[in-house]
Amino acid sequence: MGRGNERSSVRRSSNDLVRGRAAYRRRAWRDACRFLERADQVHPLAAEDLERLAVSAYLIGCDEDYAGALERAYHAHLDAGRAAPATRCAFWLGLHASLRGQTGRATGWLGRAKRVVDRVAHDCVERGYLMLPLAEGQLLRGRTGSALAAAARAGAIGERFRDHDLIACATHLEGRALLAQRHLDEGLALLDEAMLAVTSGELSPIMTGLIYCSVIDACREAYAVGRAREWTQALAHWCDEQPQMMAFAGACQVHRAEIKQFHGAWPEALEEARQCCDRCRRSNRSVAAAALNQQGDLHRLRGDFAAAEHAYRTSAAWGCEPQPGMALLRLAQRRGNAAAATLRRVMNATRNRFERTRLLPAYVEVMLAVGDVSEAREGCRELERMAAGLDAVVLHAMAASARGSVELAECHAQAALVSLRRAVSLWNEVEAPYPAARARALLGLACRALGDSDGAALELDACRLAFQQLGAAPDIACIDALASKPTPHAAGLTLRELQVLRLVSEGKTNRAIAAELSRSERTVDRHLCNILTKLGAPSRAAATAYAYEHRLFDSGSTP
Repeated sequence: MGRGNERSSVRRSSNDLVRGRAAYRRRAWRDACRFLERADQVHPLAAEDLERLAVSAYLIGCDEDYAGALERAYHAHLDAGRAAPATRCAFWLGLHASLRGQTGRATGWLGRAKRVVDRVAHDCVERGYLMLPLAEGQLLRGRTGSALAAAARAGAIGERFRDHDLIACATHLEGRALLAQRHLDEGLALLDEAMLAVTSGELSPIMTGLIYCSVIDACREAYAVGRAREWTQALAHWCDEQPQMMAFAGACQVHRAEIKQFHGAWPEALEEARQCCDRCRRSNRSVAAAALNQQGDLHRLRGDFAAAEHAYRTSAAWGCEPQPGMALLRLAQRRGNAAAATLRRVMNATRNRFERTRLLPAYVEVMLAVGDVSEAREGCRELERMAAGLDAVVLHAMAASARGSVELAECHAQAALVSLRRAVSLWNEVEAPYPAARARALLGLACRALGDSDGAALELDACRLAFQQLGAAPDIACIDALASKPTPHAAGLTLRELQVLRLVSEGKTNRAIAAELSRSERTVDRHLCNILTKLGAPSRAAATAYAYEHRLFDSGSTP
């Protein structure tokens, strides 16, 4: 009886092993994991099957099971005297720990991998794999030359052994290093080359997902919107082919949400972000937090400020920086000083070039709203320097929009007209309807300031239609306020308010106005709030344009 049960268990284990291997081949990761685990319970798996179990566990989001199975595979290879495959297992364990922020474990496993590979008398491809963390570390420290050299050495070893994973990873690291050196065309060309291997199915599953995500992030940082969209679509197709995979599907949805928002498909973007949050809230909090941030941005743009507040706060609690979205929410709630204080703090603490670039448009907008034109001008100049250093259409569009808004605030309406027309053209070129409509709204104000009422009406009508199609309720309200009829005599402003408005139109900050009028800055803030409310103007620039269009300074009312 006992022997019969034992033979039956062995048969079941053998069947489970066959099923697990078959599920692995067809990329049914959850099934592979289940069958391989059942087989392992009866008879411990061999090293190669432990590696299959580890990969399957990783791809369904079971990180601890991945590390446990891979560590067992490492020891099995080592016990059998197979130093090279043991080194490969140690490399992946070190990389996995590094990606999870476990620096000590990462260093330990990579150090162990180096010590094991040193036992191999002949040359082996694993030596190239151990150069990849070196290249990545140099890149993170800003030592792009050293990163480039290490990646090139790794790639040469990969070519010698015809190891597709190593070649593709090294090539993409070279591309990222060139992008960091602001060699945009050369860097993107190498990323494209790496992606050919990815999309043709030449790579192992985990390496495929890692390079997908890394390349898309690099394209985002280089503001290569077209490539980010192309590779995100390819990643989505790859994920859809493997419905049991969890590991990269959440990140893919975040990228898809960003791209859909950029191109104006806001309801679809919101749904992607919601699905991602539901999918990842337990397995990957960092991805879920990014999805919540995306939801906050979309709720804010659509005018649901309560939902935006909740999303931003939850995202922050889960470890994601909610700026600049939270500051822009405060601005929309007419809490400009709070928005300005937050963005000043965040900008002072941010050194990463990509993060600063992402913050700067909001920084310029908020500083102009609170009357600090000099800070807005400095933010605009920094944005222009970044655009000059990295020749990307989106960056030039951001810089042109910022330049036009600053010029309008400084009452240089003709110069603003030129900058804003360029901004609209560039935003249309990359198919970004919302920032294009925002630039057209400012263009309408510039036309008003120059006395071109027909031109102003055409621009404001066009951007209102765009906002309506997007569902941008707060922006529609602003346009409607700008288009409303003026009230008799000086739009209902007091003499003091007219005086403040004249000084605002000269480009002076609230602090400078307070000094000139011998009043506190808080008093000037209150006067400015009253002015914007009475004129129905969303900003200082809009109030200035209104004043010139309706000749408020020709009424003889100002002292």
